[in-house]
Amino acid sequence: MANRHLSRSVVLQTLFEWDFRNYSIAGVDESLERNVGEFAPSAGDLPFMAELLHGVVERKPDLDLVIEKAAPEWPLERIALVDRNVLRLGLFELLFADREKVPAKVAINEAIELAKSFGGENSGRFVNGVLGAVYKELGEPGKDEISKKKKDVPYDQLPLQNLGGAVVFARHQNDVYLALVHDIFGHWTLSKGKIADAPEIANETVEEGTVRGLKEELGLDVALVEKLGENEYVASDPAIGKKRKHVTYFLAETPFTELALEQKGGLDDARWFRLADVLELNFYDDMLPIVTKAIQKLTATKVHTASSKR
Repeated sequence: MANRHLSRSVVLQTLFEWDFRNYSIAGVDESLERNVGEFAPSAGDLPFMAELLHGVVERKPDLDLVIEKAAPEWPLERIALVDRNVLRLGLFELLFADREKVPAKVAINEAIELAKSFGGENSGRFVNGVLGAVYKELGEPGKDEISKKKKDVPYDQLPLQNLGGAVVFARHQNDVYLALVHDIFGHWTLSKGKIADAPEIANETVEEGTVRGLKEELGLDVALVEKLGENEYVASDPAIGKKRKHVTYFLAETPFTELALEQKGGLDDARWFRLADVLELNFYDDMLPIVTKAIQKLTATKVHTASSKR
């Protein structure tokens, strides 16, 4: 494993040169051979280094897009040269490496150590924050990997986090629209927020937390109409390990107004969609029953309203 860490260090140095000098693929290969000869002549891991290097270089546009969306307040040109190449390297292994060979947490930890070794004073924390945001949004990497060092915690003993979300609708020009958010992994989904358990918001109900969360995430003042359902799943949190997420979903109405998406990692867009177009979008499987139920209710309401007018 020590050799693999050394190999990643050599790849990082090569990526630094490639980024700084705008090398071609041929130039990258020459740089790698030179760096191996200078820093790791006995590593014996050239195939791994070449595969990792070419993977990052070939997927640079995809990796940069994820960095931009996970750290919207940090344009790529403002990220230090070392840090952005550590991020590219770590993201490539996190998103595209063979999970059996490179578990998600190994990819993140290796990147953090590289940032600490070659970056500035805050590089380790910065890389940890960006990769941690991506890891949280993925949610699942490693969730089925059973630790050999820790006893598996029974489901009912996992930490529980309560969230509230909603299918938000508005009426505009004789049509109904839904407000949806888009995540950095290409899915449209529902806006939601954590139900506060902080002392300053004591005894917050799910309804109160949902209204507050939608205001924070989309800038909307909503009125909850009815409860649509609940779901619960296990997610992996880099800080505490596995935890249960219990989400209560509502149907919520709001005036048709401009959406103001909160700037945070994980989400990159928010839009209004006509009700008739919503089911053509790319949703997560567990969202479809909630969204479909809301559409059925809103469609029935439209039909009833139209019949009443006649």
